[in-house]
Amino acid sequence: MDLWSHDRFTFPLPPTHRFPLSKYALLRARLQADGIAGPDEIHECEPVPWSWIEAVQHPALVARLRGGTLSLREQRGLGLPWSQALVERARRTTAGTVAAARRALERGVGMNLGGGTHHAGYDFARGYCLFNDIAVALERVRAEGGARRALVVDCDVHQGDGTAQVLAGDPDAFTLSLHGARNYPFQRIPSDLDVDLPSGTGDDAYLHALDEALDAAVPQARPDIAFYLAGADPFQGDRLGRLALTKAGLRTRDERVVGRLRAEGAAVVVVLAGGYARDVADTVDINAATAAVVAAADALTASSSSRP
Repeated sequence: MDLWSHDRFTFPLPPTHRFPLSKYALLRARLQADGIAGPDEIHECEPVPWSWIEAVQHPALVARLRGGTLSLREQRGLGLPWSQALVERARRTTAGTVAAARRALERGVGMNLGGGTHHAGYDFARGYCLFNDIAVALERVRAEGGARRALVVDCDVHQGDGTAQVLAGDPDAFTLSLHGARNYPFQRIPSDLDVDLPSGTGDDAYLHALDEALDAAVPQARPDIAFYLAGADPFQGDRLGRLALTKAGLRTRDERVVGRLRAEGAAVVVVLAGGYARDVADTVDINAATAAVVAAADALTASSSSRP
């Protein structure tokens, strides 16, 4: 199973900051220990060219992110202290989603051990998100002739405002966001389908809402490629989420989304999006389970394609 990671490329953070920077190296080690991916199957990418980002986000915004000239309001909205290392890391994780999308089109599924930066819009960068990796990857695979019609299934606990804005008006892209009703962002940009869930939703109600949302979105999207944001933050122990899902419920969510999309014939690109559990080991558990679901789907696809 090929996976893409950027964990070796860190950036300075205050010691009490909530961003789970340590998670990414822990996840790489966990996937190797569990046998999901060997050391030679976890890859790194060079930073994406600036022109790829400017194709989907406003060049003036990109210039401010590139040069560290964000306004004070933009700095506060981003929530991360600007540094060249932060920008390089964001370009590398965006490249990981592009690579995962290319693999998905070749092999059925692909996964980036990061990405899902859905609060980066055409003219804003906030909520820990600089560049919208989904929009960049979709633009690249379209330019390369690999796919046209796309579905975004965003299961982060926060509504995908940036992706909704960047892809608004695109007749060949459908955005679905399943998220907490009373959570960030508080001023939202509508997706093609938004599902607002009450605090304390729990596994059963969440999975029912997910099935209904997929039943509505998939026939409309008719996707060649689907991007799945497998956020760990609906977890009951997450500091920023309130939906109260268990680890078992989150794994069932992953299985349903990936299974449904593969059954529809879509190439599936999985990215991790958010996860802010009080104990980072819980987020690693959830992300590792997502990777196991992707690996199982990859093995099934490989087995099917090898049959005479």
